[in-house]
Formats: sequence, C-alpha cells, structure tokens
Amino acid sequence: MELEFSGPVFEWRGPAPFYFVTVPSESCAAIDDAKALVTYGWGMIPVTVTLGATTWTTSLWPKDEAYVVPLKVAVRRAERVEDGDVVDVRLEIAL
Repeated sequence: MELEFSGPVFEWRGPAPFYFVTVPSESCAAIDDAKALVTYGWGMIPVTVTLGATTWTTSLWPKDEAYVVPLKVAVRRAERVEDGDVVDVRLEIAL
C-alpha cells in the first residue's frame, strides 16, 4: 500500500525533541484497514518513508486517533526541514 500526503512538521518536546508529520484522517482510515496485518505491537506500523530525495524505514506512531511519522535528524538535515515546514511524504506499507 502506498499513500502520499502533505503536512506541517511539528516538534514534540520531551526529554529529547522529536519531529513528526501527522498522517491525514483519510489516509489513517486506509492504514486502520490494514493495521492488523502489519502492526508489531502498541499500534506501531512499520513503513518506508520518502521525503524529498531521502528514503528510510521507521514506524508510524499512533497519536490522538491518528498516526504520526517520526522524522529522523539525519533526514531533516539532508532535506533542510524545520519545525513548521509543510512537506510532501510518501509512505509504503508492506502487506
């Protein structure tokens, strides 16, 4: 399954800052339909993400009845992404 969307980058400040993009609700519905086939626990869903010219593997995190895509520091630096930037994201979920 492939999904593409755009969204703003936001920072969650915990012990260490994390940056995420929220998956839009219409894409969350498609993910919910497939999650039983791919989740490995705690609602985490393994994905391959492409942002700009950078592709990496990570997991979607469930948050507030949606999912968020964590953005690694190396990805943000390579793509020059900052808090508040709107980015185009492509997700691949292997079913």
